[in-house]
Amino acid sequence: MSEETQLIDRAVKGDRSAFTALVELNQERLFASMIQVTGSPDEAEEVVQEAFIRAFMKLDTFQRNSQFFTWLYRIAFNSALTRKRRKRARISLDHWRENNGLEVADPSDAVDEPMLRQERVDLVRAAIEILSEDHRAILVLREMQERSYEDIAEILDISIGTVRSRLSRARNQLKATLEAMESEEEATPGADSQS
Repeated sequence: MSEETQLIDRAVKGDRSAFTALVELNQERLFASMIQVTGSPDEAEEVVQEAFIRAFMKLDTFQRNSQFFTWLYRIAFNSALTRKRRKRARISLDHWRENNGLEVADPSDAVDEPMLRQERVDLVRAAIEILSEDHRAILVLREMQERSYEDIAEILDISIGTVRSRLSRARNQLKATLEAMESEEEATPGADSQS
């Protein structure tokens, strides 16, 4: 019997020190995962705290047909999505451009490669934010966190077939969103020069 299994058994029986040990074993990994999901260390910290509270209250419902971390991750992931739903208003491409200063620099300006890469990363992150929650969730799990189809199916409580089809649609939507954002970015300097 693994140390984690023993800790779970003790925690279910009310041993708070065993649950504290479970928190210590999983906290850093869960926090790092939630930063990718939320995009904010502060938000990730709140999500992780909320997940551990929920896990403590529902520990007796843990079926043990998956790893404890996967179960915990699912609680945290769902909590992050719920929090985003509450506070997130749909943003338009124009709003995103205004808030992120997507004005193309003068071509004579010297721009180094790392900066261009970072701009591309920022553009992809912004495009992911615009996607539907289903598409965003599946892309984060597969592309950013490199979760297996089986893990994704378990976390999102969907079939593997649904994972595959939703992932395909999400990738297509991301591509279309990125193309629209890039077209908007390229069109902006021309529109400004005519004013």
